[in-house]
Parts: sequence; C-alpha cells; structure tokens
Amino acid sequence: MSVNMTQKHNQRLIRGRVLSFIREPQDISDTASYIYHEDGALLVENGLIIAVGDYATVAAQKSPDTPETDHRPHLILPGFIDTHIHFPQSQVVASYAAELLDWLNDYTFIEEQKYADEQFGEHIAERFIDELLRHGTTTVVAYGSVHPQSVDAFFRASERLNMRNIAGKVMMDRNAPAALCDTAQSGYDDTKALIARWNGKGRLDYAITPRFAITSTPAQLEASQALVREHPECYVQTHLSENHAEIEFTCSLYPDAPDYTGIYEHYGLLGDKTLLGHSIHLSEREMKVLADSRSVAVFCPTSNLFLGSGLFDRDRLRDAGVRIGVATDIGGGTSWSMLRTLDEGYKVLQLRGQRLNPLSSFYMMTLGNAQALSMEDRIGTLGAGTEADFVVLNSRATSAMRLRMDAGSNLAQELFLLQTLGDDRAIVETYVAGQPVKPAN
Repeated sequence: MSVNMTQKHNQRLIRGRVLSFIREPQDISDTASYIYHEDGALLVENGLIIAVGDYATVAAQKSPDTPETDHRPHLILPGFIDTHIHFPQSQVVASYAAELLDWLNDYTFIEEQKYADEQFGEHIAERFIDELLRHGTTTVVAYGSVHPQSVDAFFRASERLNMRNIAGKVMMDRNAPAALCDTAQSGYDDTKALIARWNGKGRLDYAITPRFAITSTPAQLEASQALVREHPECYVQTHLSENHAEIEFTCSLYPDAPDYTGIYEHYGLLGDKTLLGHSIHLSEREMKVLADSRSVAVFCPTSNLFLGSGLFDRDRLRDAGVRIGVATDIGGGTSWSMLRTLDEGYKVLQLRGQRLNPLSSFYMMTLGNAQALSMEDRIGTLGAGTEADFVVLNSRATSAMRLRMDAGSNLAQELFLLQTLGDDRAIVETYVAGQPVKPAN
C-alpha cells in the first residue's frame, strides 16, 4: 500500500501544447520531424515521463487523485541543454575587452582565483543554477575552475535539484597566474578523486577538462590522455580554434603538430564523448579528423560575436560529417538563455549565407544537443520512459511579443518569435525530474 501511495504522490499530469522532436528537421516544412499535440499532456511519475500524447488519452491513464497542472495555451518542450558553459565566469559576463586572450587575462583569470574559497563557490553555484532554471535550461556541460572544490560546489548544487549535469575541473599548468596553475600530477590526482566522488552519482557525469592547449604542457595532456584511457565513461571538454591569435600561440607551443586539432589528436583526446568549444577556424584536414573521431564541434554564437572571434561555419562542418552542438559559453557569452543564443546563431549563419530555420533551432537546443551528448534516450525529448525535464513557453510574454502574435502565426512562426524576442520572461515554468523549479525573479 505504501508503494502505491508514493507513486500517486509523485505522479503529476501536465497539460498544454506539447512539442518534441524525433529527428533533425530537413527544412521548415518538415512536419514529420516532430510530434505536436495542440491539446496534449505529459504524465510524470518518479522523475520520468510515463505517457505523452493528446490530453484525453493521457488523462485516462492517471490515478484518480493525481494532481493536474494546466499550462494551456502555452507550449511544453523538452528542457534546454547547454553543451559549453563556465560556472566560475558567472560574474564576468559583459566585461569589456578587446578579444579572447585579453579577456581571459584581464577578467577571467582574476575572477577564477576567487574559487579557492569553497564558500564563495557554493554561493555562486546556487545562483548560477538559478539563472539556468530561470531561462529554461535543465542540463549543462560546465567548466569549473582549477580548484576541485569549485566542482564539488557545482555538483552539490546540481544534486540538490536532481539535475542531469556534466562538469569538470579545468587542468592548467602554464600560461596562467600561479594561483590558477596545478601540475600535471596534481591535475591528474584531483580529477581522479572528483571522478570517484561524482561520476555516475545520481544524474551527474564528469568531464575531463584540460582547459585548452595553451594552458597545458605536453605532460599535462599526457596526464589527460591517461585519464581518458582509465575512464572511457567520462566526457572530455576543451577549446579549439576560437580565435586567430589563440591558434597562432597554440601552434607555436606545439610546433610538431600539423594543426591545432592535431594536438588533441596526438594525445588521444578526441572521440564521441569529446566536446570542442568554438571550432571556428578549421582546415579540411581538421574537419575530417573531427568527423572520423565523432568529436563534437560546439557552436557558441553570442560569445563568438561578443569577442569578435569569427563566424561558425555550420554547413561546412555538417557537410564534412562533423557532429555539432550549441551553447551559451557564459561568461564570454552574453546570455544564459538558449533562446537568445539561437537568435544570435541565426544571425551568425545569415552572415555566412546559411539559413537556420526555427524548427532546426529548437531541435538544436533540445534533441540535437542530447544527441551531441549521446543522451537522446534520456533527455532532449518528451518520449515515454525519458527523464521528465521540460520547459513551458509563453509566446505572449511581453507586449512586443503579444503585438506580433496578434497578427497571427503558425507553429514555426511562433517558434521563431520565441527565438527572436523571447528570454527568461517567456519561461512560464521549468521542470526538473518532474518537479517545477523555476526560481522567482
């Protein structure tokens, strides 16, 4: 009897207009790429979606005393996924600087030294996650600082909300302030301990994180390689080809490498669980290496525009067979919102002569990013049996949005409006493991 009581208590019916992608849209008219229920519902139990479909069919499956939340006329979509974000850079967003390397030295490296203080890390971790949830993001792949306690703080905050998050301590043993440098051995040891402590605990996973080749000696990349061999279950995250000055400096440090990508290739850091932030200025050889290794190039449009790094070439990468993710890159990025991120992504691709239709945008921030993480069986979709992370969107959240919506729109036009004019005000509610968790403003 107690088991049934628990199940009833944890069961919840969510009603609204339900939208979820089943594959990448081929174009704006590709209605077969998604499921859509004008009057739909999700039945959630113990953190999982146990039924999805039209309201009448799903409601017939609930227990008699199951509470119901009616979000009509709003849209219900999978929670947004962010595949590249820096938790310790929460307070350097909107810092004025010339370009990447200046920005790192003038702001980021100074800020990240604060995370030696574990209480400070706890304080920011809570607020960082509040911002994610306020903007509808339910999963991130995050960088910590060099301090292992920063990653502990992030994972503890994630665990309290039962979020599915991925993170790792950056490894840096050169070209950074002494207070931010570990050693090849200590970086290895700290990472091993963090993996043992957090990887696979609840909904948490670890990412082995050499920050980028500029801040890692060959010895540290060898240590990273050893970690990847010893822990193939873990992700790998680093940066690649963001900025011309960065590329030039990197190649001067590794003169025997054929190119920037070749450094990570040499040390065995590429693979289907490797996330490479930016990946803007790549040669044909580099793209082939990424495609062959199934590594993921992560598009960070607001950061790339803000720091003047360059324009991501999605079509060229896609034609080469490279897997692609999309991300905010806080704090080089300028918004926690995946809506704002894809709005800027649309503009980047416009400048490339490439089109990003709204179906593709919402696919990228949900199922597409889940596929980049090889987690499409768990998140990024609203399928029965998947984890109940989803977001409720209001396309009339502001006066400007209402004015536009009053002119009429179909589903694709409504999505484009949300992408173009939406922000945290368009997020009615964010659900993590079936629980409403959006913080008050």
